[in-house]
Amino acid sequence: MNPLPTEGYEALAELRYLGRKFLRFSKDYLRANAGLSPEQYEALLAVKVFPGRSLTISQLSERLQVRHHSAINIVDRLVERKLIRRQQGQHDRRERHLELTPNGEKLTNELAAVHFNELRSRSEEMIEALRRLQQ
Repeated sequence: MNPLPTEGYEALAELRYLGRKFLRFSKDYLRANAGLSPEQYEALLAVKVFPGRSLTISQLSERLQVRHHSAINIVDRLVERKLIRRQQGQHDRRERHLELTPNGEKLTNELAAVHFNELRSRSEEMIEALRRLQQ
């Protein structure tokens, strides 16, 4: 495989840097304002938007790219905080389907608005880095 041109390395580095800046903002904001980890917030988002509104723990594990037992730990913490609830599957009693509670819905909406605005403020830089990767 041939090495990339210098511009390719620069674009990759810039995109990763911008992504890390956003993730740092997110991590700090979530801890300070909601007492959540990034994975817990991502779980709330996944439960909110999953097609059909019925996400299982196995599907959450895939969405978060974590092991099944890690997804269970994330869910346990969110259930303790009354942000999501588990319901037994109708067809398979071993399955647990996840849904947001009203508190979880409210918090997810508030956090998503802040993250959306932050991403919008950084979007020009990120789009430019992506354009450089396309060349």
